[in-house]
Amino acid sequence: MAIVGLLYVGAVLFINGLLLVGAVEGRAAAPINLFVGGLQVVTPLYLIFTSGGDPAVILAASGLFLFGFTYLYVGIGLLAGLDTTGVGWFSLFVAITALGYSVANFKLLGDPAFGVIWLYWAFLWALFFVVLGLKRDSLTNYTGWVTIIEAWVTAAIPAMLLLTGVWRNPTAIAIGLAIGGVVVFGGLYLLDRRRVRRAPAPTPAPTVPAATG
Repeated sequence: MAIVGLLYVGAVLFINGLLLVGAVEGRAAAPINLFVGGLQVVTPLYLIFTSGGDPAVILAASGLFLFGFTYLYVGIGLLAGLDTTGVGWFSLFVAITALGYSVANFKLLGDPAFGVIWLYWAFLWALFFVVLGLKRDSLTNYTGWVTIIEAWVTAAIPAMLLLTGVWRNPTAIAIGLAIGGVVVFGGLYLLDRRRVRRAPAPTPAPTVPAATG
């Protein structure tokens, strides 16, 4: 059940990434955020209630709420026209907590692949904090492309591989993801900074000379 939810996390991240790069209008992105946000709240509740008290199941399910609350927050904010600082600072909480889930996947759940994926999510939510909470607009385009990439690399593709039973050798996957993340996101940042430097400076607004007399 959680794997199905992961697939649709990929969908909402893809749409939100397109929103950040200006390809999707804000209110148009709200429904998918509400749909997936609701799913990512109902799913962990079900998993916890049916876990029989298994600590590993409860631990794995608890992290899904971070996604659910984020998407509900975003969806409501887009529809209501709310300021983004609330969801931005909540994203800082998510980013810090995601580091804990990364350690838990490495140390407790024995899943290095998702240990690295949680690091990806910590990085992404940290970017959301910077862009939405601190209003660093210069990083909006970069954050959008990181979101689009992570939609596929951390959610949609792993979900499909898990659903079809071909998710194998998590250690090799973890190494590939770690190296790929540094190379791709680092290179993307350099390209985005070059784009910003080459962007034409805004034309100053004409001024009206003061009247004399």
